[in-house]
Order: sequence, then structure tokens, then C-alpha cells
Amino acid sequence: MSFWKNIQQEIAIIRERDPAIHSNMEVFLYPSFKVMLSYRRAHKLYVKGHYFWARWVSQRAARKTGIEIHPGAQIGKGLFIDHGTGVIIGETTIIGDNCTLYQGVTLGGTGKEHGKRHPTIGNNVMISAGAKVLGSFKIGDNSKIGAGSVVLEEVPPNSTVVGVPGRVVKRNNERLPQEDLDQTHLPDPICEDIECLKRENDMLGCRVHELEYQLAKLQKAETETK
Repeated sequence: MSFWKNIQQEIAIIRERDPAIHSNMEVFLYPSFKVMLSYRRAHKLYVKGHYFWARWVSQRAARKTGIEIHPGAQIGKGLFIDHGTGVIIGETTIIGDNCTLYQGVTLGGTGKEHGKRHPTIGNNVMISAGAKVLGSFKIGDNSKIGAGSVVLEEVPPNSTVVGVPGRVVKRNNERLPQEDLDQTHLPDPICEDIECLKRENDMLGCRVHELEYQLAKLQKAETETK
């Protein structure tokens, strides 16, 4: 893709997903815009084996934007990084198309192992503020990672993850629309479990009261017959 087409694509992505942008000129001040242009240049250098210059470009972008993307990461089209401060994307990370990351997201490894050590992110995935995805596994297409979650294992497609460690809540295999960027109204499996326990406890309480009532009737009948 040509340089100008890259710019046009980045402008369109940011304007589509951030209602705070009111003109194309504002996009040029946006950290996501700056870092993605630098990443594309650094990645080309990295692929050609110019590792020092690739890191030089990426580290300059990190200092200017607060977003650190290793030039070895593989990123598809349509990545949007909202605000972006504190976002880290590791060397062997693979990100699909039309994904959204918020501030403080880490796509990292779990140690000093070699080879593929960072996550693979599917298409149309949203990762909310402060979430950490650590390790070499896949986040399935159309999934959402809740704010502050720590994900340490594979996530099936069309899922929502919340909590520490991250817990998966299936979403009936429905495709999550890309415009659905709500970070707060997510299912909470712990609350759901507590509600289920409360319902079961209420049912058991009603059953105990019923048995006590039946026992009292039997005892009364026995007393009257004597």
C-alpha cells in the first residue's frame, strides 16, 4: 500500500471510531496516527533485516506517543489505538484486521523464552483499558476483553472476558459488531454465579419451610389420634 493510501486509511479509521475527532487535521495530532505510520516504516526495515534502524524508528515513536510497538509485530489493517498511553505490543504479536486497543493494554510474553511468545489477536477484537494479554495463545475473532482483565489462556471466538485471571463468558456465538466499543456493560460471571447461588438458596429455604410445615402437620395428626 502506498504512503498516501496508508494516511487516508488511518484517517478514516480514527474518524470512524473516535467521536472526539472533528476534522481530518486533528487526526495528524493523534498518537495512534503517528505510531501506526512509524510502525509500518519500522516493520518494513525489520523484515529486510535492518533491525537496528527498525528499533530506532519504533523507539522514537514510543517516546513521542507513549505507545510501544515492536517492529517485528505483525498487524493487519484497521488497528485503532484509542488514547494509547502505555500500550505495549510485543515482537511476536500477531493482530488481525479491524481491532481496537485502549490505553494501558499490554500484549506481552510470560518470560524469556524464544520463538512465538506473544498473543495472536483475531479479527474484530476489542481490548479495553488496562487489560493484559500474556502468552502465546489466540484471542478468537469478534471477542471483547474487559477493562483491567488479565488473560492467560486462549479465548474462543465471539466471547467476552472479564476479571483477574480472565474468565470467558460465551456470547451465543453472535458476531460482535465493530461499532460496539462499550467497555463497561460486560457480563460478570462472578455476579452471575452469586445470583445463581442466591436463587438456589431461596429455593432450598422454601423447600425446608414446606417440609417443616408437613412435619408439623404429621406430628399434630399423631397427637390427635393418641
